[in-house]
Amino acid sequence: MKVAALADIHGNVQALDAVLADPRCASADEIVVLGDVVAGTFPVECLDRLDALGDRVRILRGNADRIVLEDDGEESRWVRVRLGPERLAAVAAWPTSFVIDVEELGAVRCCHATPRSDEDTLTPITPEAEAAIPFEGTTEPTVLGGHTHSQFQRRIREWRFVNVGSIGRPREVRPAAYWALLGPDVELVSTDYDVAAAAEAVLASGQPDAERVVEDLLHPPSPEEAAVVLEERRLAEAGSG
Repeated sequence: MKVAALADIHGNVQALDAVLADPRCASADEIVVLGDVVAGTFPVECLDRLDALGDRVRILRGNADRIVLEDDGEESRWVRVRLGPERLAAVAAWPTSFVIDVEELGAVRCCHATPRSDEDTLTPITPEAEAAIPFEGTTEPTVLGGHTHSQFQRRIREWRFVNVGSIGRPREVRPAAYWALLGPDVELVSTDYDVAAAAEAVLASGQPDAERVVEDLLHPPSPEEAAVVLEERRLAEAGSG
């Protein structure tokens, strides 16, 4: 059994289409989506692409999906207008976590950031003592997440944490769509697509935050740069808490 694990699509339907057409994903028995699907440029198209997969796909709600539902900012309102009541209700019904069984890996906990929260910051350089706290009480030996938009794997005490990366707005050296294949082990993979065309579509969409989205697509920070910035932010938030 093969499982494709996708995260942080952020309304990038061009990247999502490329991944769904990738033979490695197309032949997977199951697809899990680890949140942040609709917070972005083409929320309806992304949601409908996934819905068309029927029972083959399982989706959980990420922090950006939650913000779309709850926030009154211009960007969230713009997305909500496009989704409409029925699709918004579907997003609200997504769980925040679930468990899948994968050949050889066993039980795998799927979440957005960590098992504790959809907003926890966990990077390759988070000190182990602090990184382990959100995993306390988790019985599954493997945990899948996203949220930071950078692919990595690390051992945190008795857990193996796999960040599958981001489909729609990766923080990687090379622009592409980043995801993972599970079974019998974990393989971090990427799929190329026309990023320049996707950026042009964003600029033509009327999205309020279009220019920042295009900058993220075309000129993302490296994983190392992103980790340093995220760790600084995590420490600042911890200090102010």
